[in-house]
Amino acid sequence: MWWFQQGLSFLPVALVVWSAASFVFSYITAIVLHHVDPLVPYISDTGTIPPERCLFGIMLNVSTFLGMATMYVRYKQVSALSPEKPKILRLNKLGLTLGWMSCFGLCIIANFQKCILYYIHVLGACLTFGVGSIYMLVQTILSYLMQPELHSKDIFWARLAVLLWSCSSILSMFVSSVVLYSGLYGQNLVQKLHWDPQERGYTAHIISTVSEWSLAFSFLSFFLTYIRDFQKISLRAVVSLQGQTLHESPGSFRAEEQALLIAGSI
Repeated sequence: MWWFQQGLSFLPVALVVWSAASFVFSYITAIVLHHVDPLVPYISDTGTIPPERCLFGIMLNVSTFLGMATMYVRYKQVSALSPEKPKILRLNKLGLTLGWMSCFGLCIIANFQKCILYYIHVLGACLTFGVGSIYMLVQTILSYLMQPELHSKDIFWARLAVLLWSCSSILSMFVSSVVLYSGLYGQNLVQKLHWDPQERGYTAHIISTVSEWSLAFSFLSFFLTYIRDFQKISLRAVVSLQGQTLHESPGSFRAEEQALLIAGSI
């Protein structure tokens, strides 16, 4: 059995590989068609103009569902490992809520392009990266609370390192974006897809785009730390019939079942 076939480890692997492919394929398409500059454009800029916009949208929508599934499995795993620890269970529920909010933000990014509906796109980015970073913080705290009995110290330190990487990328992108869009370097820079290195504001633009790519891959790196954990878990569906047929109501089935139990006891 290959390592990615053990347990549910294929889920975080699929999430990371598919999401990275969505960035790379959109970037290559945009570069080949000369829609953006080759040197580190914004990720969103590579999904602004058709046909890469269509590719970007559909691939990120799939990433959204993979992310939700991965976060749910993580939630069920922590719940199963710590069923009698209220603090961990509360943090675990908070983490799932934050994680799904982050996934919803990713869906917004995929379907509302920056150059068309800028403020909605920014809202999606704040949910994805802002709330997503808090999700990473919660999972890192859970890893700390569960060590060394349930988590190794190496996993905790790895997640902490990725969390710090993510936070530094957010800070760098925020500061450079505020400087870039402050109005000192012109108006309507949101619509600008091509930059000349001699232009004013080019340095702030490059810092901002590099920070965005760094932030995206820090998120993907965080989910890579789930692989070892997911190798030790599997989920299964349990079918519970609410009726003997598919056309009668569940209530009538329960009443009939109760009557049979009473008759049997008599």
